[in-house]
Amino acid sequence: MTRHALLYQAAAHCLAYPDEEFRERLPLLTAAAPPELGGFLEYARTTGPRELAAHYVQVFDFKNRHSLYLSWWREGDTRRRGMALVRFKEIYREHGLEFTDEELPDFLPAVLEFSAHAGPVLLTEHRGGLELLRIALADFGTPYAAVLEAVCATLPGPTPKDRAEAQALARSGPPREDVGLQPFALIGERPS
Repeated sequence: MTRHALLYQAAAHCLAYPDEEFRERLPLLTAAAPPELGGFLEYARTTGPRELAAHYVQVFDFKNRHSLYLSWWREGDTRRRGMALVRFKEIYREHGLEFTDEELPDFLPAVLEFSAHAGPVLLTEHRGGLELLRIALADFGTPYAAVLEAVCATLPGPTPKDRAEAQALARSGPPREDVGLQPFALIGERPS
């Protein structure tokens, strides 16, 4: 396993919900993970299970700007996101993997596990969103920022297109649409 593959696999575990299985894996992660993840792993090792779980929920479950779903960064909560999710599944299949549907295929820990086996194709494709997530986590002051920092450091430098996409997302956020709400405006109205 290459150094980047090991980092992606370890980062996938670090970004998963810190349940009992995570706690059981923590000694192995601490022993095998690259040094870039050492700070986060020390935090996870020295933080009580309830506090660590509460912090994870606070960081990832209440703020879209901390979304671990990569297609959200580009497509937002729009109809186009469904097609983006299909594309993730197609890329998994192209590499001989079938997605289990336990989680959405764009969930960053799943993408990192895939990247450990197939290379960073999806990470590179979603570089703009990863960078914004990294910045948002650093601004929030969470140890999870170090995990994103380590992952982003393995990717090639951003292209002008990546920079433009990240700047546009930073200015306006992901796309939004109010689909299907028009008929509800008619409830209670009488025809003229």
